[in-house]
Amino acid sequence: MDIVLFVQAVIMGIVEGITEFLPISSTGYLILSADVMGFWTKEKVDLFVVVVQLGAILAVIYDYWGRLWQALMGLLTGKAEGMTNPRQLGLSLIVSTIPVMIVGFTFADEIKAYLFNPIVVAIMLIIGGLLIFYVEKRPKTVIAEEAEDVSIKTALMIGLFQCLALIPGTSRSGATIIGALWLGVSRKASAEFSFFLGIPVIVGAALLDLLKHGDVLTSSEDWLVLGIGTIVSFVVALLCIRLLVAWVSRRDFTIFAWLRIITGVIVLVAAWGFGYQMAG
Repeated sequence: MDIVLFVQAVIMGIVEGITEFLPISSTGYLILSADVMGFWTKEKVDLFVVVVQLGAILAVIYDYWGRLWQALMGLLTGKAEGMTNPRQLGLSLIVSTIPVMIVGFTFADEIKAYLFNPIVVAIMLIIGGLLIFYVEKRPKTVIAEEAEDVSIKTALMIGLFQCLALIPGTSRSGATIIGALWLGVSRKASAEFSFFLGIPVIVGAALLDLLKHGDVLTSSEDWLVLGIGTIVSFVVALLCIRLLVAWVSRRDFTIFAWLRIITGVIVLVAAWGFGYQMAG
């Protein structure tokens, strides 16, 4: 195996594991990282960027297995230990998933063809950073302390916010966490609901992309590269999840807004300097 390609896959896995649950856009940073390193061909990178997120989301399933199992049992049987409304979390997650599944399934190929490039990522990083500043300064009234308290109506609104994350650079975590905060969900609950919401969305997107575009991986080395990135993202994400929950329980997201804006400006300046043209 090409050692450079191996190292690049590890770096991409680290980037995914760190950024997946932060409101800074894991997809955006993966696209930028691949562009800087000259990682793979565009077709393989587009598939890698979607599928490598499976590693991070498997870390969520592993870390929150008890609560997720309770939510599943509550949904199926109407009984779950410690839950006053055992079906609430399961139903809310289903309702939140529907909008992005419809939009993503309908426009996935167009989004990847026209929006998966550094310029779009940079613009959305800046816009998202400005929105974080706005939401953080806005007065808040908490209507849901725990993820299990998120109502169906609130869940649907979070699901609509999540559709924005189909644009690379927006951030799925950022759209859902900031959207939930805007709607009155507590910081901790916003982060955890975003984690849980990523399970059906990311697993569904990865499997669909593998089914539709898996043929771009033409050798065992290609599959090994994808596997290495996914495993690394799982390990790194496992280390980052609890750190993020501890962070958001005590602090706001202003630092991530600055990170988004600074990164976006740097990319736009670099793109202007190198005469980068948008794809499509």
